[in-house]
Amino acid sequence: MEKENRFSFLVYGRKALFSDPLTRVGGEKFSYPIPTYQALKGIAESVFWKPTIVIVPLRVRILNPIRTRSEGIRPIGYNGGNTLSTYTYLTDVAYQVEAKFIWNECRPDLCKDRNENKYYFMMQRMIEKGGRRDIFFGTRECQGYVEPCVFNEGLGAYDKLPEMEFGVMVHGISYPDETGKDTLQVRLWRPKMVKGVIEFPSIEDCTIVRTIRKGEIKTFTLGGNIQPIDEMTEEVMQGELE
Repeated sequence: MEKENRFSFLVYGRKALFSDPLTRVGGEKFSYPIPTYQALKGIAESVFWKPTIVIVPLRVRILNPIRTRSEGIRPIGYNGGNTLSTYTYLTDVAYQVEAKFIWNECRPDLCKDRNENKYYFMMQRMIEKGGRRDIFFGTRECQGYVEPCVFNEGLGAYDKLPEMEFGVMVHGISYPDETGKDTLQVRLWRPKMVKGVIEFPSIEDCTIVRTIRKGEIKTFTLGGNIQPIDEMTEEVMQGELE
C-alpha cells in the first residue's frame, strides 16, 4: 500500500458483553471491563469488510465509566428446554476506535481486487451510513451504533487517570484465512489503559498464543461469492445519485 489507511469511528450502545471465557464453562457469561481487539475488529468488519483486506484495530478510547449490570437469562439448553443463567453486561458503553486496513497477503487470488483508494472511500462512506451490517457488542442482543468521529476529540471518563491495568485478557483469534496456517489460535495479552486510551499490540507482538484446533482457509471467488470493489463502488455511488 502507498499509505497507512487509518480510519476512526464512534461506536456506542445500551449494553455490551465481551465474554470472559473463564466464566462460560458453567453457563454463565461475565463481560470483560473493556472491549477486546477481536470484538473491535468484528465491529469494523460489520461496517465494511471483504476478504481482500485485513482490519487492524490500533487503539480504543473508553468514553463512559465502566459499569456492569446482571440479568437473569433463560437460554435454550443443548438438549432442548431452558436453563437458568446470569449474564453480567457492561452498561451505557461508548468507544472511539482507530484502526487501519492492510491487504490480506494470504489471498494472492484476490490481488486483482486491490484498489487502495476505493477501499478507503468505501470504509469512510460506510462509517457515515452506520455500517453495512448490524453492529453488536460481543453478542447479538447487544446492539451498537456507529458514526464518524475524530479520535481523542471530546471528554472521556478516564482522561485524567494516569493508567489502569486489567490483567490477562483475550487479545483475539488468529484464523487460517489471515495467517495462512492450518490452525486456529487464540492470543492473550495484558492490556493497560493510559488516560482513557488502550493501544493494541500487533498480532506478531502477542507472545501468549495457544492453538485451539485445526482450521481451513475459506474459498472465495472474485465475481462469484464476493463482489469486486469496482462494482461495489459504482453500485454505492449510483444509489446515492438516484
